[in-house]
Amino acid sequence: MPAGQGERPGSTGREPRPAYNLPGIVGVRDSKDPAGPALVFGSTAWRAFVGMAKAYDPA
Repeated sequence: MPAGQGERPGSTGREPRPAYNLPGIVGVRDSKDPAGPALVFGSTAWRAFVGMAKAYDPA
């Protein structure tokens, strides 16, 4: 989802917001602080992060 689009259902609005409109990289920022710092990931690193986050089981 491009940065700046609406929140997902059930979202608290405090999640980081990824930007997918940058070729080969993914920028992530806090949607409540758009002028604040951003993290930039290469697409491979982002896919690895998302895969690990989906597999995480806090139980």
